[in-house]
Amino acid sequence: MRFVPATHPPLAGTAQAWCFAFVGNQLMLPEHDSPGLQPLAPAGLVAQASARHYLGTLAGQDCWALLLPAVPAGWVGTPLRAAMLRLEGGLAALAGRAAQVLEWDRSHRFCGVCGTPTTLQPGERARVCPACKHTAYPRLSPSMMALVWRPGELLLARSPHFARGMYSALAGFVEAGESLEDCVHREVAEEVGLQVQGLRYFGSQSWPFPHSLMVAYTAQYAAGQIVPQADEIEDAQWFPMDALPAIPPRFSIAGHLIRDTVAAMQAGSLG
Repeated sequence: MRFVPATHPPLAGTAQAWCFAFVGNQLMLPEHDSPGLQPLAPAGLVAQASARHYLGTLAGQDCWALLLPAVPAGWVGTPLRAAMLRLEGGLAALAGRAAQVLEWDRSHRFCGVCGTPTTLQPGERARVCPACKHTAYPRLSPSMMALVWRPGELLLARSPHFARGMYSALAGFVEAGESLEDCVHREVAEEVGLQVQGLRYFGSQSWPFPHSLMVAYTAQYAAGQIVPQADEIEDAQWFPMDALPAIPPRFSIAGHLIRDTVAAMQAGSLG
């Protein structure tokens, strides 16, 4: 299904709409699974929202991010992460987009410079201060992810907040004045005490918890012994590529990064 982004709805909306509707921090999903668990609803649901933002069209149907005062009949609330696991990839990405737009709207109701209530800016996704004219756009926080490898092995680590037994690639936020590559080298050194080389870009993913942009790399081990960073890394180990622990599912870029890297190592195309 083709998604066409936009910020303003057409004068004549579609009879049905993709409604990525939230009550609090829970995404509304059909109570009874529709084919592919598709959150299509009569367009009248949009009028019930206390906050609404037009996202564009998906397969020719209007697409909305909505904040509802209560769970509507026929729907059930689901935590966003669990919902994204159930939704088809394109719908999961739009659910994440909707969550980020609503969070931006909620957290920028007042000017961060002078405290004046802001208003939505016509013609673009922005909130503007009528007093000092400061403009706030949806915020993105770039974060790198690095999967460190050496022949036959991957370095995986777990944070204290991970699910029991789950390991993943290293990750951390980019600091002011830092390139993505600088961030990879710094974070790997800080989190596990290793030096790396041969960075290769893998891909990126918008990650709505709450507004990250994950940028993933593979990195070849160069030197050092594993020393986990206190309070950040609970455990870090080298794992044989054919004996990995539990890893993130494929709906996250970490899940793709680890599995695709293993496939490349098995094919002899990484090195």
